[in-house]
Amino acid sequence: MQYHEYLARVRELGEYGSREEATKVTEAVLSVLAQRISPGEVDDLASQLPGPLGQTLTAAKPRQAESFGIDEFYRRVAERIGARPRTAEWDAGAVLTALADAVSGGELNQILSQLPSGYAVLFGRADLAG
Repeated sequence: MQYHEYLARVRELGEYGSREEATKVTEAVLSVLAQRISPGEVDDLASQLPGPLGQTLTAAKPRQAESFGIDEFYRRVAERIGARPRTAEWDAGAVLTALADAVSGGELNQILSQLPSGYAVLFGRADLAG
């Protein structure tokens, strides 16, 4: 998937009015995701995404993954985009569903294995939400 296709998918899923809004939300969600998964997994994920998306992940990569729940994930996304956590939940779902479409099944499974089951629904994988 190319960068413009990814943003078009996010824009469609999130019902955003502009590419700029989709870009801002995508960068916020990916940056928070990068803090939550291992640095090695950030690198693996970045290698499967178009350049600017991979760069966003790499720029946010911590020395080690932080452990925080889904509510904190929403709070951090909301803080980055200046929205409420409920809006951030919608935004995260749009970005991460597009991400699930853009990466290999093996990579998606690796990401999900590092997250509590409550995150699965954000990737369009409610079947794994336990």
